[in-house]
Amino acid sequence: MRVQGLYSWHNPWFRWSVASVGALTVVSILVGFIWLPSVHGDFTAQGIWASICRAAGVPDDWSRADKAAAEPSPSTAVVLERTMARTGSSGAIGRGATLALQCTMCHGAQGMSVSDAPNLAGQYAEVVIKQLHDYRRGNRSSAIMQALSANLTDPDIEDLAAYYAYLPRARTAPASYSNAVPALVRVGDPMRNIAPCISCHGGTDQKFGTPWLEGMPVGYLTAQLKSFASGERRNDSHAQMRNMARAMSAAEIQAVAEFYARQGGAAD
Repeated sequence: MRVQGLYSWHNPWFRWSVASVGALTVVSILVGFIWLPSVHGDFTAQGIWASICRAAGVPDDWSRADKAAAEPSPSTAVVLERTMARTGSSGAIGRGATLALQCTMCHGAQGMSVSDAPNLAGQYAEVVIKQLHDYRRGNRSSAIMQALSANLTDPDIEDLAAYYAYLPRARTAPASYSNAVPALVRVGDPMRNIAPCISCHGGTDQKFGTPWLEGMPVGYLTAQLKSFASGERRNDSHAQMRNMARAMSAAEIQAVAEFYARQGGAAD
């Protein structure tokens, strides 16, 4: 009889417990299905079923065949392989130097830009290969680069990558990675799922396929981070850069860009 009394609606503690669980459930649903998704810039409300599926990580429609034409193009079709990073032969470098003559107006005679185009001197070969393939396929947009890459063959792209990888990159200032370095560069922000920049772009490690950033023009770095944040640029595999950049404030984007731009100096 005592046990029945504990779980009776006549017991105020039992009623309070049930009400508390119900209220917590409602709050959790509102936070998980509405508030947290809505803080992302690309969030669109598509009904309660879509919200449940999104939270569970499953598709809201299992029949995708009739929607294939409506789906956006893949962010990139390039599969990175270690062979892309191998040192090019002298012949490949020479052929790449000839092809690069049409690139000098933006990227400089020795791969060091005097505008807001990226410096390519010393850039990892696989990075140049991936970006040129993305431009050629239209996965990365630029009127100039798409036009220039349209007629490049796969061997042409490999030769260009070999040439730019061969050039001496900008001398970088020694980075102490102390408190003077932006926090997002050193340690990231785990609460916002932002990994430290140095975990992929050098400093502590260089993730295969990620570009060398030191000495890049600040205008170029700022523009690319903003493009990733807005989704205008989307040729990053699995949205890695988009997920980072869209969580960054304008001030953080500027600070990170200025840090990497300052790290460059005269060519070796």
